[in-house]
Amino acid sequence: MSRAFTFLHSADLHLGRRFGNLPEELRGRLVEARHQAIAGLAKAARDAGAADILLAGDTFDSETPADAVWRQALHAMADDPALRWWILPGNHDSLGAEALWDNLGRHAPANVTLLTEPRPHRIAPGVTLLPAPLPRRHAGYDLTEWMAQAPSAEGDLRLGLAHGGVQSFTEDARDEGIIPPDRAQTAGLAYLALGDWHGQKQIGPRTAYAGTPEFEEFRHAGRGACLAVTLTPEAPQMTRVETGRFHWSELSLSLVPDQSAADAFDALLPAAGSGRRDHLLRIRASGRATLAEQQALRDAAARALPDFAHFRLLDAALETEIDAADLEMLDHGGALRVAAEALAQEAGDPTRSEDSRRIAAGALNRLYAYLSEDAR
Repeated sequence: MSRAFTFLHSADLHLGRRFGNLPEELRGRLVEARHQAIAGLAKAARDAGAADILLAGDTFDSETPADAVWRQALHAMADDPALRWWILPGNHDSLGAEALWDNLGRHAPANVTLLTEPRPHRIAPGVTLLPAPLPRRHAGYDLTEWMAQAPSAEGDLRLGLAHGGVQSFTEDARDEGIIPPDRAQTAGLAYLALGDWHGQKQIGPRTAYAGTPEFEEFRHAGRGACLAVTLTPEAPQMTRVETGRFHWSELSLSLVPDQSAADAFDALLPAAGSGRRDHLLRIRASGRATLAEQQALRDAAARALPDFAHFRLLDAALETEIDAADLEMLDHGGALRVAAEALAQEAGDPTRSEDSRRIAAGALNRLYAYLSEDAR
């Protein structure tokens, strides 16, 4: 084959995910964004000049997605008949889900092919696709092994499609389900398209994880993406194409007592504007800060909260610097001052356990916040 072949590589759409760990008012937006990822992939394919979209497993989040989830997914794929979708069962939607794949088989439009068998598919002149569908959630053996013996026409570019983890061989390796990292070489593949890892990752010159088109957790920063891949006899060319609507990020804020906590916090935030509405942000505060600076930090976080799709300030690791001026602000005398001094002494007592000191510091901060609010 002399001409190049371009296609889109994606995986892990996890359609039907419910996002139960996030606020209820956000879940609907995230669910809809996952459905809209299909249209996003279609656009990315057209922009890349590709007619084929390969989904390397976990198109659905479970083996029993609601009828509306899989039916609407197929309708979205049918919107552009010029595009061809190739769907591989993964570990979340393995072939063990017989009802799901039976339903998909009965309702799939003409431009959707379900890759339910490990056999060659000639998807374009000079290109043979070799899929490795998961028969059940944990196969227990290397599903790509058959690719090394799989037939293809002379001169064809061989394209592998699989879902699972990659690990280097060792003498005591025991997980027979691991995909060997040199499978592209041993099976003569021009490219091995993988799913399972939700971040984009290249494994050698001819093997890559495309990642998910729409992130769903803070483990991966930024927006979801796919890969536009052009195969040639020499080497594949891989281009990251951003498709995600929501931007996920977790940032660290390390403080020292003489620092303005609010200013340091504001400096971390993305630029103000409508983009914050689609931004999920988590900030982990650490170091040391006075009671006054910790209150200023909480106030700054409260001001920023409404701008974002989701925002959390995590300050459990932030230690309290006891300042006499802070205690003076609490009360000049009486029971509150006595309680504050007792908590301050306990929080700074090196003979106490770390948990005890943290509990005391937390109580002191709550007292300070309560009195600060009362004074406003």
